[in-house]
Amino acid sequence: MVEHGPLFGAMLQEFEGAARILNLEPGIWKTLTHPKRQIIVSCPIQMDNGEIEVFTGYRVQYNITLGPAKGGIRYHPGVNLDEVTALAAWMTWKCAVAHIPFGGGKGGVICDPTTLSRRELEALTRRYIAEIIDAIGPEKDVPAPDVNTNEQIMAWVMDTYSMHVGHTETAVVTGKPLELGGSLGRREATGRGVMIVARESAKHVGFDIKGATVAVQGFGNVGSISAELLAGIGAKIVAVCDWKGGVYNPKGLDVTQLIAHVAQHKTVEGFAGADALDNAQLFKLDVDILIPAALENQITMDNAPAIRAKVLVEGANGPTTPDAHRHLHERGVFVVPDILANSSGVTTSYFEWVQDRYGYFWTEKEVNERLEAKMCEAFNAVLKTAIKFKVDMRTAAYIVAINRVATVTRLRGMYA
Repeated sequence: MVEHGPLFGAMLQEFEGAARILNLEPGIWKTLTHPKRQIIVSCPIQMDNGEIEVFTGYRVQYNITLGPAKGGIRYHPGVNLDEVTALAAWMTWKCAVAHIPFGGGKGGVICDPTTLSRRELEALTRRYIAEIIDAIGPEKDVPAPDVNTNEQIMAWVMDTYSMHVGHTETAVVTGKPLELGGSLGRREATGRGVMIVARESAKHVGFDIKGATVAVQGFGNVGSISAELLAGIGAKIVAVCDWKGGVYNPKGLDVTQLIAHVAQHKTVEGFAGADALDNAQLFKLDVDILIPAALENQITMDNAPAIRAKVLVEGANGPTTPDAHRHLHERGVFVVPDILANSSGVTTSYFEWVQDRYGYFWTEKEVNERLEAKMCEAFNAVLKTAIKFKVDMRTAAYIVAINRVATVTRLRGMYA
């Protein structure tokens, strides 16, 4: 029995429900619940004060049956092997739900990037990539930005890899600056996908997205863009919380002004024309749509009974614990799981990878049209499965994902 932590255990719980419905054979079950490769590296770098610090980094390739591993790199003090393995597994199912030819991967470095200078951050990035260089590549494993990493860090990843292989290789990483082979529409992609599935969920549940009330937890890239795009199609964003505080206005927040406020003050706290509120209060609001777009395990049995939203769209990865999700489903809350709701990010990363390999780049309109088609295809496939098997959307998404990976696993056979 392989030991695993609580986050990977939560993923296994979600996997098991779908696998039983599929009557998955034991051999495939075992294969799909074990990570293919877990890499732990030490990254010594010289700090600005001349001292040597050693940081620990991880890269997990969970499953590469459908194609190269795909997944972000996060820089955070709380990074650990359990978290990275669980996120790599979720990426496997997310890519399969999105119906793109990638497997699942994830990486991370234990650090607090806010305490590092730009030079230290670059040195850490380059050393981390040098340590895992043999495991990544356009046809092996394609990293991307995640928590506390960005376009500049991805540019350093691309350059480090390119220096090692002796030629410029833009397809080794996604989420790059446009000038280095990034894709138009990539920065907005995850938030755009959240907007699309929220809109489609409203149609299914039976209310008009125009005038629908929305609360958003987390106002980083995903939260802010999903709020902005939902406001753009007529929804009313009434509450937003971030790392420091929250704001509430039942008449609706001006999202454009709120984004400008955050750009200046680094938090939504203190935004004019709104009342203050915290996370606990945000979850209790009587809204049509609730979007958790922060970190994992934000919705638990401690706060799930207080949630009054009709639809919950998981912009973040793993924001709802299994018990909390079960409780919400039994109460009739329509939950769109993370592996569907935020799969638009990896879908557009796939578009970037395709464009880099092809050497021809699409317009933003073409990217958004392709993303709209892929997200609607994925949402409808999961909804159809949920109705067919009379299950919640999370179980249905896992059924779709596991069935796709299992089918290809059977077709490829066992290499021995």
